[in-house]
Amino acid sequence: MRLLIAIPVYNEHKYVRTVLDKVKRFHDDVLVIDDGSTDGTGELLAQLAGTSDIHLIRHGVNRGYGQSLIDAFRYADRKGYDWVITMDCDEQHEPEMIPEFVRSIRAGCCQWDVISGSRYMETRPDGDLPPGDRRAINATITALLNDLFGWNLTDSFCGFKAHRVAAMRKLNLTETGYAFPLQFWPQAYEAGLRIKEIPVRLIYNDPTRHFGGLLDDAAVRLQHYKDVLHAELRRIRERSAAAATAVIDQPAMCSSFCGE
Repeated sequence: MRLLIAIPVYNEHKYVRTVLDKVKRFHDDVLVIDDGSTDGTGELLAQLAGTSDIHLIRHGVNRGYGQSLIDAFRYADRKGYDWVITMDCDEQHEPEMIPEFVRSIRAGCCQWDVISGSRYMETRPDGDLPPGDRRAINATITALLNDLFGWNLTDSFCGFKAHRVAAMRKLNLTETGYAFPLQFWPQAYEAGLRIKEIPVRLIYNDPTRHFGGLLDDAAVRLQHYKDVLHAELRRIRERSAAAATAVIDQPAMCSSFCGE
């Protein structure tokens, strides 16, 4: 099994060297996607890539968290990897959990396509308290997805995930920003991907970190996520209708959102 660790990075000069050192203790095949950093992170990564065996993709300008993930999947596919584990670079995802993801991949064999970390699957005494608006939005969106797809997800926004590369080929991911999960999950459902959650520790080193622009407003952010979700559900409905040979009823999974 060929496994790649993919780490999106944006202005993480404070953390990137330490995180990479820790990650490479557990797995030495690492891709970093620098998303147009302006704090010297990109230059530091270029130096590290020149003196070590990390792989590096650099965006000339900030293109968004979702685009970094899309690039990671494409890279993994192009280079012949079987699985790609995505994790953040702000010390909120523990590299010590990489072996647990690998164990879940191996134990499941061909059983799973996505193994998703969950910060809310278990209550742990060493976990941090998340900012209230983030927990509320996560809970709201996770409940919507569970209602739509009959799932039992507990954390729809955790970026610490293992993805089967062959399964990612079935998806047409284009959402470049923080709303990426709202396109990912409906497409995963449509493609019939098999999903498992495993618990990871809830860590918030810096609760003041922001999303940028209007998305710093929790109400605006929640509405944006819903808009992306609705749009993806409409696309699924339209693709289904185009493939059908006769007029069909609107899919039940869209009934809660696609009223227009």
